[in-house]
Amino acid sequence: MKKSVMKTIKLSALLILIVLLAAGCAKEEPKAEELIMGLDDTFAPMGFRDEKGELVGFDVDLANEVAERIGMTIKFQPIDWSMKENELNAGNIDLIWNGYTITPERQEKVAFTKPYLENSQVIVVLADSDIKTKADLAGKNVAVQAESSALDAINSEPEVAAGFGSLVEFSTNNEAFIDLDSGRTDALVVDEVNARYYMKQIGEEKYRVLEEDFGDEEYGIGLRKEDTELLKKVNDAMDEMKEDGTYDAIYAKWFSEN
Repeated sequence: MKKSVMKTIKLSALLILIVLLAAGCAKEEPKAEELIMGLDDTFAPMGFRDEKGELVGFDVDLANEVAERIGMTIKFQPIDWSMKENELNAGNIDLIWNGYTITPERQEKVAFTKPYLENSQVIVVLADSDIKTKADLAGKNVAVQAESSALDAINSEPEVAAGFGSLVEFSTNNEAFIDLDSGRTDALVVDEVNARYYMKQIGEEKYRVLEEDFGDEEYGIGLRKEDTELLKKVNDAMDEMKEDGTYDAIYAKWFSEN
């Protein structure tokens, strides 16, 4: 074989090697692992859609910050809230994070992070209602969100619930508020954080919150029981955010000092 041919072959092989190496170097870096967060996208101010249709809220801001700190991306997935634990354990979502109350029943199904926010289940009526106490709910139509901690709180006081004229369950708290506004129901049992936000938007003078409520509770983030490593990462990130002031800054954005 002539030297010129051999030289051409060697040069071609070298060029091919260079191209392959360049292609390898140009390969995209592996994308950060994605977390899918399930939420009720009507639950203001925790997670809801703004006037542009974008998902915003206290829990949305917290989730974005946590995901960045643990080196993951976050995808927000609106779900049927009544199916949240099923969605989680079926692998359709990785987190339940949207004003998710820690209860013994839920602890049997999911692993919870440390509590990150306190809440109460309040009773809301129209300002001119004659309902003043829990006892006055006897014979009245009471609204609540289906499969919510508000419903659990009502059921934890069966002697009170037994006196209701009816207990009407809605898919969302927004629908329950609309029914209360219309006068079809007489009272609404709902998370205080949601109630206060809704009332502020519509007009606080239109409503009254009873002094009695259905108890205090705490919000947590729900994960699959086997996701112990992810649970630790989320807890550690939330602890860091509370220590460095990030949590307080996000809190101040969505809630008053009181």
